[in-house]
Order: sequence, then C-alpha cells, then structure tokens
Amino acid sequence: MQNIVQQFVLKNETGEIRPLKIGHINDSFIVDSKNPGGESYFLQKINHHIFRNVEGLQNNIQLVTNHLRKKLAESGETNLEQKVLQLVSTIDGKLFYQDNEGAYWRMYVNLVGTHSYDVITPELAYKVGEAFGNFQNMLSDISHSDLIETIPNFHNMEFRLEQFRDAVKADAAGRLAQSQWLVDEIESRADEMCLPERLFREGKLPKRINHCDTKVNNMLFDENDEPVCIVDLDTVMPGFVLSDFGDFMRTAANTGAEDDANLDNIGVNMSIFEAYTSGYLKKATFLTPIELENLAFGAKLLSFMQLVRFLGDYLNGDTYYKIQHEHHNWQRSLAQFRLLQSQEEKFETLCKIVLDCKK
Repeated sequence: MQNIVQQFVLKNETGEIRPLKIGHINDSFIVDSKNPGGESYFLQKINHHIFRNVEGLQNNIQLVTNHLRKKLAESGETNLEQKVLQLVSTIDGKLFYQDNEGAYWRMYVNLVGTHSYDVITPELAYKVGEAFGNFQNMLSDISHSDLIETIPNFHNMEFRLEQFRDAVKADAAGRLAQSQWLVDEIESRADEMCLPERLFREGKLPKRINHCDTKVNNMLFDENDEPVCIVDLDTVMPGFVLSDFGDFMRTAANTGAEDDANLDNIGVNMSIFEAYTSGYLKKATFLTPIELENLAFGAKLLSFMQLVRFLGDYLNGDTYYKIQHEHHNWQRSLAQFRLLQSQEEKFETLCKIVLDCKK
C-alpha cells in the first residue's frame, strides 16, 4: 500500500494506512499523517468493473469540484477546503494511478472533524435539503454534455425495465414462480414510471447535473451538525432532478429499513419528507414548472426503480448486490414494494406538500 501512496503528490510524510468499512463499491482507506496535526488523506481503489471509464469519472469529479469551489468563493464562503472535496494528483499529473495489476487508485485530502448520519431528524433533513438544493443550483449552469455518464443509463427507467424483463425471461435461478405476483405488480406500473424519459424526448423535462446517490450518509456535518460537504461524487452526472429528490426520500423518509423484514415498519416519514422538501426548494430556485409538478413523483419513481433492480437481481441469482442470506434480495424487494405502496397511498398529500413548500 505504501507504494500506491507514494504515487501521489503529498504535503507531508504519511503514517498508518487504515481500511474503512464504508460503501459497497470502492475499497477505502485513511492515510494518516506521520506528524500529529498534519494533512491526512482518503485513498480509494476504484471499482473499474462498475466505473469503466475511470478517466472520464475523474474528469467529472474534477470539473464539478472546481466549479463548486469557484461558486462558493464568489458567494463569499470561506474554509473551502472543508466544503468541497479536493483530489490529489499523482506524481505524473494525473487524477488517478493504475498499478501493475491493472487496479485504479485515487486520493482526496481527508476532511477531519466531520461525521455523517444514517438516520436523521426533521431538523437535519431541512439542512440536508438546503445543501443538496444548493449543490444542484450551483451546478445548474454546467451543460450536461460536459460530463460523461459514469454508469450509463443508471437512472433510466426504460433501460432498467429492459434488464428486468430479461431477468424474468431467463429465470436463471428458478425463482420466477414464487415471484410472479410481484412481477405483475411491476408491469402494471411500468408505463407510468417511464414518464420522465417520455417528457425528456418531448423536450419538456430537462437533464441537469445530479448527484445520483443522495443518501443522507453522503452528507458530512461539522461538530455543530451543520452540513459542510457532499461526498461520494462517483455518480455525479446528467439526469433528472426527480431522481435526486426521490432517492433521498426513498432512503431517509422511510420509517423502516431498506430490507426490513417487518413490513409493518415501513411507510413514509411525513415529517422528514416535508422538512427536506422545504429546505430543498428554498435553494433549488432553478426548477421549471414541470420539474416542480413531478417532484413528488420522483419519490415513487426511485422506490419503483429500486424494486425493479432488487427483484431482477433476485431472479438472476444474486449476481449484483451483496446478500446476507439466500432470500435477502426478495426481502429487499418486498420492503421496497411496501414503501412504494405507502407513497402511492399518500401521493396527493406529498404533492400538496411540494406545492405548499414552494409558496
């Protein structure tokens, strides 16, 4: 590992290298400074089987972080090194290093004195909403053609349904018979859930630069519980704002767990939904009327999309998501379907909250 670290331009001598058990895609490490108080670093081994264009991925991150830093400076913000991720270049001036075994590595300056949450309060949800709204607002003047899709079709519902139907047809793990009723539930909603792609083709719904993984634990807070930095920028790419809004609601505004075995636990946390929406709309001043009209739909959309992905993986024999037991993806599918049903039951209220928060 020391050989990897030495490929980057560092300000001080490094000490211990500690693995972190975070995320499901990349391998992450903290590289401590040998001298107390010195700059430490966040080292990652990039999963190039998922992010196949590593150069494009890193260029995305560099473009976005430079743009955010410029915008924050223009608005009078200080302490920018804590508010925007900073990539560390290699000794040959690149944004990543490829080792002799073909693995790709990158390094950030480590953000010390910060923490994240997996579960939050309405008060924190409001702050996170402001932060993600401001994030998108600052990036709203970047053309979506300037960035690559780091995972092509990542939030493309039509594409996800094609994958799902292939999984159903193949029935590789012999699980279709028990799952057919849920397959039918998915198909009964499929046309509705492809609305964003149709609106985009009609020129009505714009693509913007999205985070595409707006889980609450991708927000870092300072010691006063104020949001300071949005992290995990691997999926920052063109998409619909409905996806970013919906993914936060799917994860943070769920009264149960993503894989909750007790479906009675699952529902929409209305306090979190309203607080985040209020904070988000305070800062996301760039939204068009059609984006506002469909914002609550984004919550249903992302729950449906995750249901499609979980059930498809279950039918394929659990080839994508890490599982803890044989029927983990089935359990996840049932939990996502229950959340979707709850969002459908409360949909009129969710739409009203969006309208009220915009006033």
